[in-house]
Amino acid sequence: MKYDLSQLKQIIITAAGEELLPRFADVQRSIKLDGSFLTEADMATQARISRALKELYPDTAFLGEEMTADEQTELLNNSDSLWCLDPLDGTSNFAVGTPYYAISLALIVQGIPTLGIVYDPNRDECFVGIRGQGAFLNDEPLKVKAIELPLPQCTALIDFKRLAPRLAMDLVSQRPYASQRSYGSVALDWCWMAASRFHVYLHGASNIWDYAAGLLIFKEAGGYSSTLDGEDIYVNSLSKRSSVGALDRATFDQWHNWLREHSD
Repeated sequence: MKYDLSQLKQIIITAAGEELLPRFADVQRSIKLDGSFLTEADMATQARISRALKELYPDTAFLGEEMTADEQTELLNNSDSLWCLDPLDGTSNFAVGTPYYAISLALIVQGIPTLGIVYDPNRDECFVGIRGQGAFLNDEPLKVKAIELPLPQCTALIDFKRLAPRLAMDLVSQRPYASQRSYGSVALDWCWMAASRFHVYLHGASNIWDYAAGLLIFKEAGGYSSTLDGEDIYVNSLSKRSSVGALDRATFDQWHNWLREHSD
């Protein structure tokens, strides 16, 4: 089946403009069973995009973050082609008015991500990755830049909350990088890495809807990645995955080796 990229981007951009931006920093939130936040903006955006995709592509299944785990597992196990949507990646940021959140949509065909779209409404940045065809930012080709810095001079993007205690402590007390940030949206994290806004990346455990689109964009931009154990990050299941990334091979090897040496 052929998918119209321009049409897909417009669905996402319109949903962001009409469902997210009017509610930004002014929305009621609740707490899900896993402790994460849920807002009416998550639900409204998912419903809107789901309807549009089902109208245009009725033969492609739809998996949204705000579905039950049983529903999600059934879809992953029994769908030849599947949309995987996080309607609001960075809900906590969104709810308090921090402009670091995104809509993330991946197309998964026979268990392989083939298309990723991540849209940042506040900056009007639309990142796209197409398997085997490259990455793009607002329709311009996107390639990572060679770092040309030793690891101790690199800037790291790290989510500490989901790391093992020893590794988290060592990253603070024996930090191998120059500076560190943490912003709270996995999809945007990968896209900002693809745009070379950071040098190295680490996340302890993210869900398939968090990383599927952004990871594809990063890989198509030429970045290097794996789990802490050295496996491919993407798996076609609900298993949470650790993520390590860097802009070039040499820096990735230094970063990954340091992390392995300091992991439990």
